[in-house]
This record gives sequence, C-alpha cells and structure tokens, in this order.
Amino acid sequence: MKRSVALRWTAVGATGITAAAVMLTLAASPAAAADNLSIGAGADGSSKADGTSYGNVKDGNTGTYWSPTGSTGYVSVKWGSATTVSSVVIRQASGGGSINAWRLLNADNGAVLTSGSGSPSTVSFSSTSLKKITLDITSASAAPRIAEFETYGSGGGTTPPTTPPTTPPTTPPTSPPPTSNPGTPTGSWPSSTGSVSISGTVTVSGTFDGGMRTYCCIGDGSQSESQDPMFKIANGGTLQNVIIGSPAGDGVHCEGTCTIRNVWWNDIGEDAATFKGTGGGTSYVIGGGARSGSDKTFQHNGNGTVNISGFYLSGSGKLYRACGNCSSSYQRHVRIDNVLLNDIDMVAGINSNWGDTATITRVTLRNSSSATVCGKYQGVAKGSEPKYLGEGWNDANCKVNRSDITYG
Repeated sequence: MKRSVALRWTAVGATGITAAAVMLTLAASPAAAADNLSIGAGADGSSKADGTSYGNVKDGNTGTYWSPTGSTGYVSVKWGSATTVSSVVIRQASGGGSINAWRLLNADNGAVLTSGSGSPSTVSFSSTSLKKITLDITSASAAPRIAEFETYGSGGGTTPPTTPPTTPPTTPPTSPPPTSNPGTPTGSWPSSTGSVSISGTVTVSGTFDGGMRTYCCIGDGSQSESQDPMFKIANGGTLQNVIIGSPAGDGVHCEGTCTIRNVWWNDIGEDAATFKGTGGGTSYVIGGGARSGSDKTFQHNGNGTVNISGFYLSGSGKLYRACGNCSSSYQRHVRIDNVLLNDIDMVAGINSNWGDTATITRVTLRNSSSATVCGKYQGVAKGSEPKYLGEGWNDANCKVNRSDITYG
C-alpha cells in the first residue's frame, strides 16, 4: 500500500542581531506613511532567523526586521479582505546579505506581479486587488534583512504602469527572467547537515525547506516508472534546500506549477523531477544539481513552461525532455540558462510537431563534445516511440545559437 506523509515545513535559524536600518529609498512623508497599507495587516513567510519576526516588516519600525535562515526565503503581508496594491517599498536593515534576485507575487493565485535583480527598493506594478502579497527572495549573498515591507494603493512609489500584468505565457520570452539566475554553477557538491529517513512520499504544500539535510529513501533505484516519488509538490508549492539520497524512487513530482530551489539529487534514478501540471504557467528549477542518471533528468509531461537555471548536472542522458508519447499531448516550452553539464548526451529534447520550443543560453558542456544541444522529435500517441528528427539551431523550435554553448 502506498503511504503519503504530509509535512509542513518549520525551521530554526541562526541568531538574528538587531541593527540600525539602512534606507534604500527616501523616508516616506507623514501623508505617505499614513497610506502604508501594511500597518495593521498580517504577515507570514517561510523561515525566520532567531530573534526576527514576520511582523517586523509591517510594524513601521525600521529598527526591527525579518530575516530568513538562509540566502533565500519569502515574507508576505496579508489582509482579511481584498486590498488594491500598486506599489511597494522594501527597506533593508544593515548587516544582512545583498539580494541578487527577487519576485513580487500575488499570493492569492501565485501570479508574478513583477521581478528583478539587485536589491528592490520602490517597485511599482499594475494595480491589483489581492488579499496577500509576497516578496520572494530567490538569490542573495547571505541572509538578507527586511526592515519594512510597505504597500501602497497609490502614492507610495513611482507612478504604476498602465499596462496590465501579463498572463502566463503560451510561448517563452526571448530571455529568461531575472529570478532564474541564482549564480554560476561550479560543479561542487554541498555537504549534508544531517539525515532524515522517510518511508513514503512527502507531500509539500506551501514551502518546504529541508535545511540541506539528506532525505532517504524509497524505490529500488531502477528505471521503473511505477515507483512513487520522494516528494510531491502541490500547485504553487516550493521545495528548497534538500539533498535527495539514493534510491530516490521517481524523484520529485510537480503537480501544478512549482519552484524547486537548491535541491540536489545524489542519484537521479528514474527521473529527478517530473512536471505534471496542465494549467499552464511556469515552473522553476533554480540552482541545485543532480548526478548518476541514465536517461532523463527533468521530464515534462504537462503543459506550460519549465525554467531551469544555475543547475549542475553530471553523468546523465538528457537535462530536459518534453514527453513525446504521454497519454495527453501538449505544447511545451523550456528555458535553460546558466547551466553546467558534465558527461551528458543531450541538453533538451522537444517535439517540434507539437510546437514545443527550447530557449537555451549560457550552457557549459564538459566531457560532452558530441552532445546534442537541442534535439527535435516527432511526438506520437501513447504506446508508440517518438521519432528523432535531428538537431536544431536558431530556428522556430530550437532558440539557441552556437555562441551560447561553451565546451570545456
């Protein structure tokens, strides 16, 4: 009988040290401060370092702050009823890490309101009615310190744009979003902080942070597709800071859109992760790495887009494969940027007859001089085998130039 273990993530971080706040923007005028919608609202988030609190980001006091336990994490401001927000002001306290990449999310539905690189300060976007807004820090030099997460309906920042936010793309943009760059992979493997024994699938709802512990093990290490996954991520969920031991069953299943951040597979087994969502949108693989695979690393069975960045892969068949013979056929897209791949056969395999696309930039191939970069297949019905059509370069399906590939 299959077992499913449902876990909600908690973490204990390093001791926080209160420091004087360093303003990233000019202090708000009394009138603007009165319009700060965060005052009196609620707050929650992912991890919080000892001595810090989610509530510190909306208390109007720049001498207090929230900090995650690591270099990534998120904090949210929330209201009991729908509130219209068009800009935010993020004020950081001194002594924390520098933010490299971030997203602002409509936490009601997971939509990205806006995103950027570098530390955010005053950020404007199209007016949005929501009950909860999230600052998602996807990359930082160390644990950042957020003193205030101010929200405004108007007047708290620059004039918001008149163009409404875009819906999840049906075709990928020409370049990856700034949130997808967690740093250049080096090929080094992280050290485990401990071991966690599991006997069934771990169901992830919201954010699950493993604290860089090794989770082990289910399955038999074979290529059998009947094995249960180690982790099953619900729509909109995040799995981060996890080392997956061996055997790992069928790896990670993403049931809708998800974020897989800084996750490392000691042995890929069948697949490292399978993306199954059919509601469109984008799933992210940010940082992390995998090794010792014989076929696919990331399997895309659903639709929408998979964005892979900052990833290290060693000893596998393919980094990404859009399913060519699943029970349902979809148009699928992948964006691959800033990855280091060692001893592999193919970067991405897509089905050109279904309109799949692969946008590939900044790839380093080691011990893979004969690897196919973008392989095109003819997708077929379940029960048949897709036909390989050949490699594509800089065409309608394979959006990659030879200058984007470095061999070394």
